[in-house]
Amino acid sequence: MRIFNKLNRIIMVILAFIILQSCAPQVIYVYKKPPSKVVEIKPARKYSKAIWISGHWKWNRRKQKYVWVKGHWQKIKRNRHWVDGYWKKTPRGWFWIDGHWK
Repeated sequence: MRIFNKLNRIIMVILAFIILQSCAPQVIYVYKKPPSKVVEIKPARKYSKAIWISGHWKWNRRKQKYVWVKGHWQKIKRNRHWVDGYWKKTPRGWFWIDGHWK
């Protein structure tokens, strides 16, 4: 009985570890510098309380190249401001820091 309980606990710990690992953000390092930003023409604002979220380059692992993600209007979150995402250079390569509300 004790062996079964111990084995059960070990299995639960392994499953929890696997689940937590799959939820953790995956940092992908890219050795190629991202291209210059694309100049976008903002379409008309969809609603009055909206902020323009600029487009950005995203690394496509399957194609092994950068692809442009278009900018868009997003509803403003009360008492918060938008911080743009950006590519950060490190000794291991470039990686993307997501934009977020602060």
